[in-house]
Amino acid sequence: MTDAKLYTTIYIVLFAMATVQVLVEFAGFTYWTAFAAIIALSFTKALLVAGYYQHLRSEPRSISLIVLVGLLAALALTLAASYSIM
Repeated sequence: MTDAKLYTTIYIVLFAMATVQVLVEFAGFTYWTAFAAIIALSFTKALLVAGYYQHLRSEPRSISLIVLVGLLAALALTLAASYSIM
């Protein structure tokens, strides 16, 4: 697959996932169900963006692990903030 086709496909997948996130907000799920769905979609989108658009797939593993630690820290802070709001 050429780069343009690959990036276009990833863009469409990211757009679809963002649309699903908006639909989850209006679907009437319980708070924790909607929260889990949105966190899972956000985590997947972040991995796609970091892997393909920031070219981490072709970088050494040590750099990818540093980014992963930062992503996990952001996820932990988001969980802590959402728990304090409840």
